[in-house]
Amino acid sequence: MPADTLIPALLKRVLLSLGFARAPTPDLAGLKELYGAWCRRVPFDNVRKLIHLARKSPEVLPGDAAEDFFAAWLKFRTGGTCWAGNGALCSLLSSLGFAARRGVGTMLVAPDAPPNHGTVIVEVERATYLVDASILYVEPLRLDDGKTTTIDHPSWGVRATQKNGLWHVHWRPFHAPDGVDCRIDQMTATRAEFHERHEMTRAWSPFNFELHARGDRNGRVLGIARGERLEFETHGTVRRERLRGDDRKRVLVDELGISEEIVDQLPADVPTPPPPGSRTALRS
Repeated sequence: MPADTLIPALLKRVLLSLGFARAPTPDLAGLKELYGAWCRRVPFDNVRKLIHLARKSPEVLPGDAAEDFFAAWLKFRTGGTCWAGNGALCSLLSSLGFAARRGVGTMLVAPDAPPNHGTVIVEVERATYLVDASILYVEPLRLDDGKTTTIDHPSWGVRATQKNGLWHVHWRPFHAPDGVDCRIDQMTATRAEFHERHEMTRAWSPFNFELHARGDRNGRVLGIARGERLEFETHGTVRRERLRGDDRKRVLVDELGISEEIVDQLPADVPTPPPPGSRTALRS
């Protein structure tokens, strides 16, 4: 695989589009600036993946390489799912001189869920921080052994606690606004492992059938999940609206800033089937 850094010309374009005239310095202040800009400007979404799968393309999944992720973001303002988005964020950080590495976790949506989430760990100023391109909590989350750490915000606040020697990050996905845990199983993973785990989602993933999108806008978390527009408002309440007609396009284009050109290529949602091998699937 190519080196895990961006070529200078692409790096410059990405930084300018994130709002930086100069590259952030590879220290804690620079990490805060960069991650905050990412969360405000790069969404979590499965737009390109849905298009790719609907076309039954045998090519590598969209965004698997950071170069492809950023080329699409610059053109369409799309993001990606966890393996793509966090792989791109790690490459960007590494290109800027940060000691960044990939990590693997498990969204604990079921007691026996296998590892299903990619994330990013950064060592800076003798401390360890978690920055995640899917959860989008705006400020780097410090992982401080033996201590519970929080980012206190009514919309996107998170809490990290150690349980049985592993970090558990409690956060609010749209499908479970009361919160779920993401357990960090591996603090180090390779680009090749990210690629392999990403490819494993081709057969089944909760992001293969219905549109999902999430972004931070002026202190609110808003997006789409399971045919609804959802918003975690600045005082923490959840606002839901069933999408009808052109609502899906309006939210993606007008509120999340994704290009109309690519939104027009989206297939219709298909109800998500149960995971292969699950008890629900075996009964169906």
